[in-house]
Amino acid sequence: MSTAETPQDQPVKHEPGAVSDDVLSAAITLDASSDTIPTADTTDHFPNLESQLRELELKASEHHDAWLRAKAETENVRRRAQEDISKAHKFAVEKFAGELLAVKDSLEAALTVPEQTVDSFKSGVELTLKQLVAAFEKNALQEINPLGEKFDPHKHQAIGMVDSDQEANTVVTVLQKGYLIADRTLRPALVMVAKGQ
Repeated sequence: MSTAETPQDQPVKHEPGAVSDDVLSAAITLDASSDTIPTADTTDHFPNLESQLRELELKASEHHDAWLRAKAETENVRRRAQEDISKAHKFAVEKFAGELLAVKDSLEAALTVPEQTVDSFKSGVELTLKQLVAAFEKNALQEINPLGEKFDPHKHQAIGMVDSDQEANTVVTVLQKGYLIADRTLRPALVMVAKGQ
């Protein structure tokens, strides 16, 4: 090696596993610059977490508001249904009571007549009975008069059994008529039934 040669002109000897100072400083410079300057690849692959969080908070708020509205609506429907049931119980007989007022008026009018004959009294009672039957029919109140029918324990109440030529368990006498209201037994008919042969 001559004295005229500069260190840059000298050949670099590489030892296995050794890294030159120039390569090492270049690597450090690249490493430091990658930390401070974001690349296009990293911004494309990782969306902004704050904007995602804001969107999710808005959606959660919308769902919470919708849930509160649905809950309030359900409570209103339940309250209205309870009020309707209460009114139905309280005023269920209103229509029927209105029909009976005419019957009461007829009975009171009959009692105010000073001189009545038996015939006029009977015709007044028959007229009043017709009004009562009409009121029953308008309100689905049906009479049960099962004379000659087979005994039905759902509609009839047997008081006793009698000897009869009719088939066993046939109604031979009606002691008191029964009544149905909308196909449901309000009062069973009191009957006597045949024992049979």
